[in-house]
Amino acid sequence: MVSLAVSFVVLLAGYFLYGRFIERVFGPDDRKTPAMKNPDGVDCVPISTGRLFLVQLLNIAGTGPIFGALMGAAFGPVVFLWIVLGAVFAGAVQDYVSAMMSCRRNGDSVVELCKVYLGGFAGQVMKVVSVVLLVLVGAVFVSSPAALLERLVPGFVGADVWTIVILLYYLLATLLPIDKIIARLYPVFGAVLLLMAVMVISAIVFGGRSVPEVTLESLHPSHLPAWPFMFVTVACGAISGFHVTQSPIAAKCIMSEKDGRKVFFGAMICESAIALLWAAAGVAFYGTTGGLGAALSSLGQSGVVYDISTGLLGLFGGALAVIGVIICPVSTGDTAFRSARMIVAESTGLPQAGLRNRLLIAVPLILIGFVLTKINFDVLWRYFSWTNQTIAMIVLWMASSYLIREGKKVLSLVTALPGAFMSAVSMTYILMAKEGFGLPASVAYPSGVAFAVVCFGVYAFFAIRSGRRGA
Repeated sequence: MVSLAVSFVVLLAGYFLYGRFIERVFGPDDRKTPAMKNPDGVDCVPISTGRLFLVQLLNIAGTGPIFGALMGAAFGPVVFLWIVLGAVFAGAVQDYVSAMMSCRRNGDSVVELCKVYLGGFAGQVMKVVSVVLLVLVGAVFVSSPAALLERLVPGFVGADVWTIVILLYYLLATLLPIDKIIARLYPVFGAVLLLMAVMVISAIVFGGRSVPEVTLESLHPSHLPAWPFMFVTVACGAISGFHVTQSPIAAKCIMSEKDGRKVFFGAMICESAIALLWAAAGVAFYGTTGGLGAALSSLGQSGVVYDISTGLLGLFGGALAVIGVIICPVSTGDTAFRSARMIVAESTGLPQAGLRNRLLIAVPLILIGFVLTKINFDVLWRYFSWTNQTIAMIVLWMASSYLIREGKKVLSLVTALPGAFMSAVSMTYILMAKEGFGLPASVAYPSGVAFAVVCFGVYAFFAIRSGRRGA
């Protein structure tokens, strides 16, 4: 239990100490934000800081910090280290810097930002990869709440009917102005989500459950090595490329740049706290990683959430917790499709003020998402996770390029170092995983490290050249 308590303290300290340092590195000022300069009544709408924090939290906190954390907990309490350190030094930094970059360019998507700071080819690659990721997220965050709803009210309607209901809501939320549904419902959803988190962690602490202390050993029942599998499996709980596709939604609505740390850095730290508690719940409830692994195999991720919630809180309390877990992915899936619509609109030049143009983009995206829900959830999750972490890698390098151009060559290491780390993670995983190339560790490990070294070398070259130009 000591490791868990220390982990929460480190997350909190990371927000107040490292978060303030990153804020000084970026340098927010009093310039007008998109919502204050170009309000359009659809996507650029001023929203107060407290409400926007909850919007951002619900945008990014789908089943990633719950399902990903539970699957990551199968590696043992070593997962606590990655959730905490990954969030403070990589995930929250990426979220804050990329969102503030978007804010300074009138709410540009990550695609447009990549074009500007990494070149046209990188922008085209990011366009394809980010839309694929967003539709994958939409599909993942339809399947998981539909399965939970079927389990919560058995015999009422099947998962297929719940899938259609959720997709219809997604279509509505994708089409309507952001202040009609998202900005009104998300603060309520956020309160429910945080209440659920408090209930689960209280049941662990006061229910006499034992949370094992951190070791560096991988305890995965299938003997998977923590490197690189744990770093990809946890996904949104530590760092997530998906977040940067969502952040422009809030970047278009923030009222002052100086609120950015509270909204973007803060939401990532809060999401990681949720991931931490679910990882702890997984290892505490089942006692061993073998027990957790067996439950994941037999019950699926949704079944494990239901099992833990009702086991810790009883039927009524468990139902409330499960409702919170249902809200979590639904309130992320809708903005995933909304972000996909905005990226496609940005790329095609279709104005979004009229409903017809929004329908032309949104309906095909929703239909593709529906088709993807027919794929096995575990397969969907693996491809989502790798695509997710690969986008995070690219965005960290993009942020490094931005800081170099702003004359902050040395300070750009705050994004370049985690960028190099994620480069090694992404390359090693795709070389080693079964859904990738299936190469042995003896090939994948050195290749992943070599790729990270090359990426860092390219970064260093441009940083040095930029310094010479400045001289």
